[in-house]
Amino acid sequence: MTSVRLTEFSHGGGCGCKIAPAVLSDILSRSPMGVMPPELLVGNASSDDAAVYRLNDQQAIVATTDFFTPIVDDPTDFGRIAATNAISDIYAMGATPIMALAIVGMPLDKLAPEVIGQILEGGASVCREAGIPIAGGHSIDVLEPIYGLVALGIVHPDRVLRNDTARAGDVLILGKPLGVGVLSAALKKGQLDADGYACMIDTTTRLNTPGPALAQIHGVHAVTDVTGFGLAGHLLEMCRGSGLAADVAFGDIPLIDAAAGFAQAGVVTGASRRNWAGYGSDVRLGDGLGAWQQALLTDPQTSGGLLVACDPTSVDQVLAVFRAQGFGSAAVIGQMNAGAPTVQVR
Repeated sequence: MTSVRLTEFSHGGGCGCKIAPAVLSDILSRSPMGVMPPELLVGNASSDDAAVYRLNDQQAIVATTDFFTPIVDDPTDFGRIAATNAISDIYAMGATPIMALAIVGMPLDKLAPEVIGQILEGGASVCREAGIPIAGGHSIDVLEPIYGLVALGIVHPDRVLRNDTARAGDVLILGKPLGVGVLSAALKKGQLDADGYACMIDTTTRLNTPGPALAQIHGVHAVTDVTGFGLAGHLLEMCRGSGLAADVAFGDIPLIDAAAGFAQAGVVTGASRRNWAGYGSDVRLGDGLGAWQQALLTDPQTSGGLLVACDPTSVDQVLAVFRAQGFGSAAVIGQMNAGAPTVQVR
């Protein structure tokens, strides 16, 4: 532990520091896509979790990068959360991770070497759990602490899980509870107790290992992981990519203990408000749903859960995969329907 509070360096910790969706869309619209070779199976076009490049008929390489500023003060926990979050993109594509590269930016005049070392060890411990090496990386001296990974994985080209291939009638299943952003806001305000912190660390450091097993289920049609744009935002990406609408029952969405109470008390992140400003026009809230439910739907999830769209006949098999790997809160939350790309929440 360190006397320096890492979150004091962060204007927005974890995935809450992502660029707002509307601003990001504007930036990307001004960026040329460049040459897209036929071997590139997944690129920028679908706003998917990682890029996928076919190597041969049996193998495709999956590549992603993710890094952010501190979401917690404990340096080891910060490293663990950041690494888990980065590797999640590999699992979300149905791939098996094979190695990682570290991305390190630290204010060397403010953080002691031992603190930085604890951050790196936290990330390395997660990579060991995932069975992969940190094979290199890059470091710079910056004003805010930044840590993350470039993560690489392997998947069969025919088993890639995309976020834009859902089908009408698919059932939606969420693998982890929502509320990480709310708890991080409570932590920053000094309102999160030890039990709440333990719950936050448990969910943010739980690797999304069901991904490769989900890729083996024929009825799984689309998968993404819920991160900085919140459940509503990432589900809306699935809707837009698939040309479908989504219907969700708020009461069926799993929530982290204490998150609902904090949200009702107004303890939310600025990122949730930016998220709503960016895509709220395409989200319909049913009667009886108010500001706190909206805040949780748009709550930025750091190292959030997998969101699965599957055939109704595969629901039991998908839930069994989640539960066999320790995701006991995985739950059916809604379905995909024909219609304009919108998210209806009842």
